[in-house]
Amino acid sequence: MNYFLWILVVLILLVIFRVIKGPTIWDRVLAFNLISHKFIIFIVIFASIESTTFLLDLAIIYALFGFLGEIFLIMFLADRVRGGKEE
Repeated sequence: MNYFLWILVVLILLVIFRVIKGPTIWDRVLAFNLISHKFIIFIVIFASIESTTFLLDLAIIYALFGFLGEIFLIMFLADRVRGGKEE
């Protein structure tokens, strides 16, 4: 089971490259969202390995805050794009 965690870490590192290099701001937002989802999967797999249930609660809370943060970020960026300030 530990090799799943290492695979997720490698995939997160590859997506971090997209966050840094992303040609548009929307690519960066999407890559950040992907990192968030992979981190949630990491927490769930780690919780199943360690047989702890409080980490599953932590993953649910992290997913909720990540979703709300993404919605607010997209709303903010959409206002900037409509105003002609970005791309």
